[in-house]
This record gives sequence, C-alpha cells and structure tokens, in this order.
Amino acid sequence: MVDLPSFPPAFTSIIGKLSSTKEFHWLASCSFGIITCKLVYKITGFISPFCFKGYRRLSNKEKVEWNNRGFSTFHAVISSLASLYLLLFSDLFYDDSSDELIINRTSFISNAILGFSIGYFLSDLAMIIWHYPALGGLEYVLHHGLSMFSIFLSLISRQGQIYILMVLFSESTTPFVNLRWYLDVAGQKSSTIYVYNGIALFFGWLIARIFLFIYFFAHMLNHFDQVKKIFPLGFYSLLIVPPLLALMNVVWFWKILKGLIKTVSKASHTQ
Repeated sequence: MVDLPSFPPAFTSIIGKLSSTKEFHWLASCSFGIITCKLVYKITGFISPFCFKGYRRLSNKEKVEWNNRGFSTFHAVISSLASLYLLLFSDLFYDDSSDELIINRTSFISNAILGFSIGYFLSDLAMIIWHYPALGGLEYVLHHGLSMFSIFLSLISRQGQIYILMVLFSESTTPFVNLRWYLDVAGQKSSTIYVYNGIALFFGWLIARIFLFIYFFAHMLNHFDQVKKIFPLGFYSLLIVPPLLALMNVVWFWKILKGLIKTVSKASHTQ
C-alpha cells in the first residue's frame, strides 16, 4: 500500500486553528451563499425550458432576470424560514431564556444564516451592477447595500442579531414578487393565479414589511436600555438603516396597492 503524503505539523496546526475560529465559519457561510446562488442560477436556467415552454423565446435579458429571480426566491425561502425558527420557535431570544442581554445573543444557526445572506446580497448586487439597470435601479442598489452593511456589522460584532433576523424575515414576500414577474413575462396577467398572487403579496407585504417593522421599532424602544450598549457604529446604524428600509417598504407597498386595485378592477370587468 502506498503511504499518502502527510502535511507538516505546523501547517496542520494552522489549518486546525483556522477551521475552529468564528471568522472561518463566517467566511464559509458567506462562500456557501455565493456558491449556492451560482448553482441555483444554473439549475433554474436548466429546468425552466421543461417547466415553461416559452422560456426559449425569452430574450437574453429576460432569461438573465428569470434565472436571477430563481436564486432570489431560494434565498428568501431559506432566510425567512430560518429567521422564523430563531425568532419564534427556538428559545434564543426569549426574555427569560438567558441572563445574557437580548442584543448580545447569537447561535451557530444565526451566524450561519447571516453569512449565507451576505453571500446572497453580494451575488445579487454584483449582477444588478453588471446588468444595470436591467435587474433594478438605484433603489435596489441602496436596499442591498444597506442590508449587507447592517448584516455584516451584526455578524462581526455579534450584537443586534434579533433585529437583523426580523428584517430578514421580511424576505418572505420575495417569492410573491418574483411569481408576479414570472406570470407577467409568461403572458398570464389576466389569469386567476395572477390575481390571487397579487392579493397574497398585498397581505404578505402588509404583515412582513409594514406591521413587522412597527413591532421592530416598538421592540427596540422597549429594549432601548440594551440597544444603547451596542457598539457606536452598530448603534447609529440601527437608528438610521431600519427607518430607511421601512420608508422604502411603504413606497413599494403603495405601488403594490395601486397595482392590486388595477388588477382586481380589470379582472372584475372581464367577468
């Protein structure tokens, strides 16, 4: 039997220490997010012709956006489910579950999902900039930039993750946004599913991006004695970034409401 080459003890020791550090876990989860986005993008492009016959007739620009929305939906499902679990079903952020301040509580899962989301936002932002403005205008660049900045600060400081997870849960509306675009491109704007999806998007946005942000600010105010203990840059970011995101959500909600009224009105006239 041929002996396999062994690495020097010093090299093995360095690798062992690196793999056990939190920085390595952050980098690994972020890299996993980027690789996953790439894979889902490719898989979406591969299976779409079998699921939608009109895919081959789409322009190259539409195919890029179609595939892009594939990994956007995938991230939205993963991040929102993980956030829901950590916020409601685990005891990580229950007031009486630990003596540690609620703004300092983290877990392996919370760190992993934040790193994964950074990988997603990096991938999506890179595509938005590369294909600008086909995949979105300045509002998307601003949204992704602010989100990535806030997640990064929370991850490296291990503070305020409860608030980042609340914001990540708002990604649960993304699949409805993407389905609306898919149906539009497929020429199904007059279909029943388009109307039902619009209604689901309206109520989902109302709950996850309007009511949730109201609870977000109420929770932050109620725990402001702890919030003030977040490191300075993180503290001021928490005071600035969420209101900006909330304002963007309100603007988009108004557009969704107008679109829903138009869609329902058109559907009622055709019956």
